[in-house]
Amino acid sequence: MKRISCFVICLWVLFFKTLGQIDKSKVSRFVLNYSKTQNVKAETVKSILDSAKYIPEIIERITRPAEGISWKRYRNIFLTNERITKGVIFWNDHESTLNSVSRDSGVEIEYLVAILGVETYYGEKKGGYKVLDALYTLAFAYPKRATFFTKELGEFITLSTTQNLDLYNAEGSYAGAIGYCQFMPSSYRAYAKSFDESRGCDLVNNVDDAITSAANYLKVHKWKNGGKVAIPAHKINGAVALSTKYIKPKNTLQYFMDKGYQFEDQILTDLVSIIELDNETSKEYWMGFHNFYVITRYNHSPLYAMAVHQLAQEIRTLKN
Repeated sequence: MKRISCFVICLWVLFFKTLGQIDKSKVSRFVLNYSKTQNVKAETVKSILDSAKYIPEIIERITRPAEGISWKRYRNIFLTNERITKGVIFWNDHESTLNSVSRDSGVEIEYLVAILGVETYYGEKKGGYKVLDALYTLAFAYPKRATFFTKELGEFITLSTTQNLDLYNAEGSYAGAIGYCQFMPSSYRAYAKSFDESRGCDLVNNVDDAITSAANYLKVHKWKNGGKVAIPAHKINGAVALSTKYIKPKNTLQYFMDKGYQFEDQILTDLVSIIELDNETSKEYWMGFHNFYVITRYNHSPLYAMAVHQLAQEIRTLKN
């Protein structure tokens, strides 16, 4: 048994060591490609990357994301009394901005507050990694998602010039997400929106911009004002086993009722998807509507979307 354990440990050490090797050939290709497409001197791009550092902890963290745990544990992280209370305080402190943004975007206030609550604890925990280091590490030492993070690295370098971000010192998550909203650089460039449109958008320091940008993201992805997000469902004995990997609604409530799922009175022609959550000792089922799918455009995990939904409901209840 000890021999097997040692073998497993050696495999893990070798795995992380392999991941931790910066692929210098990819770095060189990035320098050439970025300098050519963005009309920047190659020496300038190389100098930027030479200042970046490889962070082993980032590789370890991305291989064990929070979304990999059970719903029971995930919910206990985000649905705490403290986080709910803080959400109401945040709402009260920024009520004027929230009212204005909600009115303009059509996104209900509780969901804007909940997203910032889940993402960064209302701006208190924006991440402690330099974005440049995080993206450099993941672009060139994490082959599994190298294409994605290489693109984000380029987006971040460009973003630093257009939004006046500190290229070398801006901090974010281990994945390179930035500010209150935890936007990846490409999302920052595409969806960030200033509350005061006469200036640039600062998602790191300006909470009004963060609220506006979170709302804009959901609006662009077709949030339906007043639309349902999710309702609980019960799987009766003998119900047909259905795939739960499709988050985008494509079947009616009537369809799921016919397959053996029960829920409170609803319009049976509404399109939904079935959400299965792992409570470790049992399964929990929900019907996800269009707005649930929209939340998963922010983060593709159904655990994330459900945490946002339930936190929003708790904040709204306490606020009232």
